[in-house]
Parts: sequence; C-alpha cells; structure tokens
Amino acid sequence: MKFAFIIDPLDSINTNKDSSLAIMREAVVRGHHLFVMQQADIVLKQNKVIGLARTLTLTTSLDNDTTWYQTGKIEEIQLQEFDVVLLRKDPPFDMEYVVSTYLLELAETQGAFVVNRPNAIRNYNEKLSIAKFPQFIAPTLVTKQQNLILDFLSKHKDIIVKPLNGMGGAEVFRIRSDDHNTNVILETLTYYGTRTIMAQKFLTDITKGDKRIILIAGKPVPYALARIPKAGEIRSNLAVGGTGITQPLSKHDYLIAETIAPKLYQEGLMLVGLDVIGDFLTEINVTSPTGMQEITAQSNFNVAGMMVDAIEEKIREVAGFRYTTT
Repeated sequence: MKFAFIIDPLDSINTNKDSSLAIMREAVVRGHHLFVMQQADIVLKQNKVIGLARTLTLTTSLDNDTTWYQTGKIEEIQLQEFDVVLLRKDPPFDMEYVVSTYLLELAETQGAFVVNRPNAIRNYNEKLSIAKFPQFIAPTLVTKQQNLILDFLSKHKDIIVKPLNGMGGAEVFRIRSDDHNTNVILETLTYYGTRTIMAQKFLTDITKGDKRIILIAGKPVPYALARIPKAGEIRSNLAVGGTGITQPLSKHDYLIAETIAPKLYQEGLMLVGLDVIGDFLTEINVTSPTGMQEITAQSNFNVAGMMVDAIEEKIREVAGFRYTTT
C-alpha cells in the first residue's frame, strides 16, 4: 500500500520522539511504501488535487539528522492514487492550514482517504473543542474581553491563560490574584482585546503530570504518557523540558476516553491525543498528536502498530465498498 505523509520538513523531526516516524517505521515493516510532502506541496491543478510527492526510504541510521532518510525525485501524483494520506503538519492552525484542509476535502470527493479528515480537524479546535464535553472540564472561560478574565481570576484566584491556536506550551501563562503583571500578560495575549484566548482554573494535579491519552479508531491506547513539569515550571510539554512517564489508564481516564473516542471517530478523527490533568480534560489534539514512541518504549505496547492496523482495516473497508458498488 502507498502511505503519503504531509508533514513538516524531515530535517526538523526528532527521531527519538516523533509519532509520524513511528507510524512510518511500522508501515515499512509491513511492506508498505512511503511518500512525503509538505503543506505547500498540495496543489489544485487541472481540477485535480495533486501532491508534489517524493518517495521516502528509511535508512538504518536513526540519528537525529539527515542520515535517517532518503528521498526520491518530486512526482506529481493525484492524492486519490495513494491508499492513505496522513495529515501530520504541526500547528499553528493558521489560514494556510485551513486552505490545506479545503484542498484535502476536495481530494476526498475525488476518492482520497485522508487521516484525520480535514473538515473534522477544522471543526475541532484543539483548545476550544473540550467545551463539547462539559462534564469533563474544569472551570473555563473563552473571551477576548479583559474585564471578564479579571472577574474569572478574582473568582478562582489561580488560573492558566493561553491562546487557542498554540502548541508545545507556547504563550501559556499562570496568573495568581496577586500577580502585578496580570494586565500586561492579558494585553499581550489578547493583542489588546483583539484576540480570543482561553482561561482555565489552575489544576494542582499538574504536579502529577499532564496525561496524554491516545485514541485510535474510536478506542483508547491502554497507557497514557504523564508529562511531569520540570522544577519551577508549570508547563509539562516535553518540548519545554517535561519528563514523560508511561502509566496505565485510570478508571476515570477510561471514562473520559471511552465517552469521547467513538464520537470523534464517527466524525472522521482516527488519531487523537487527549490531554488530561487529574480528572479534567484540558485539550483535544487532532492535528499531529504525539506520544507514541514514549508509550511504546516504556510499556512495550505497540501504539504505531495499533494505528497501522486501523488504517489497513479502513483501507480494506473502503476498497470493499468500492468493489461492491461498481
């Protein structure tokens, strides 16, 4: 089968952590063929959505440099000619990303199988979509009005504020009621009242880790990656120095995951990363969720294998549907 990945530049990939690479390795072990593109390589030409794609070969060296891969020459390939197209471009989710989802949605009408579905990615802002599951979230406010955020701070005394389109802990601030920098933080984050942000009650369970729970094809991986903040830091993201510790899902983790997973899968989100602090859902990551390599290394559960199983099953399902209707 032909697996096409739309990802960031290959040289930027951390081979010890990247989940796209984990999926690639698993696909290669099973005899599938890899192709790679970047966001700018998705083109509408003569009414067909094509990819300016290169073949991708994984080498025996997996050092974090260019020696771990080789690519072929650029080929123009219509996206429906691939068995699956995996959209694994990291945020920010800007207008260029939105345009890419429009092109990929058009490719779907031409027969392409895209993971995750582009319209579902647009519908699930990674911060704001938690509001679709209010039974699992901490006190939350979404606004660009500073006075409302100040009222929220006055009520909860200790809060987190963050933009709606960031990743990796960028622009995440903790504000306490006695913080003398409150106004300047809010002015900066909201661009003086012109950008909507999210405020959430600070959760003290962050010291036990921000758990990444991976959902694949409507089912949870049985282990979470608890990302523990380093000393003096409130952000637990691995990108800012957090430590990842794999642990079995708790009973409440399963409750959250098994409630949310089928709905997300039904809407076209095959691969999702939930962020859970304590018993509270804080984010739903749908663009390029990570954590596969760390969970597999510490638990011996083959997360990428579960993902490729789901892709293969879906490809067979789609192929069978095409066969029975022709």
